[in-house]
Amino acid sequence: MDPLDRIDRQLLQRLQDGIAVEQRPFRAIARDLGVSEEIVIARIQRLLDNGTLTRFGPLFNADKMGGAFCLCAMAVPAARFEAVAGMVNGFPEVAHNYERAHRLNMWFVLACEEPDRIETAVVEIEAATGLAVLRFPKEAEFFVGLRVPTHASSPDTAEARQAEGREAFI
Repeated sequence: MDPLDRIDRQLLQRLQDGIAVEQRPFRAIARDLGVSEEIVIARIQRLLDNGTLTRFGPLFNADKMGGAFCLCAMAVPAARFEAVAGMVNGFPEVAHNYERAHRLNMWFVLACEEPDRIETAVVEIEAATGLAVLRFPKEAEFFVGLRVPTHASSPDTAEARQAEGREAFI
């Protein structure tokens, strides 16, 4: 992975603030950074290509759109982990999937357009893998305002977050 230069770090910091919904949203970001719109777009593409950014796009709230999310977990034998991960990831409802060092070593989120689809997807995953899927439906949602600091000169302390208005109280 390429090291991040000052512009990359400023761009990543700026993208965490959101992007305006307008005809040319990268133009304002470019102006803020003192570079061209083309450079902003090229850098975002490079950061995606080299894996610094794993995805770039809107984050939808399935609940507000009539759908549902469900956190799920499985106990997958180590020898089958990669194969099972491939099967689980093949389901379009799987939003993301990750491994944990725990008896329940595979955790993933189902994001469905319709709430009833959660149960159907779980049954299909169980049938495909031969393993039980534990369901952890959302009971309450808490906004924590996660930000990843990108500047060495910007400490991410509780005091700094509170001063910037991004401290969450749960």
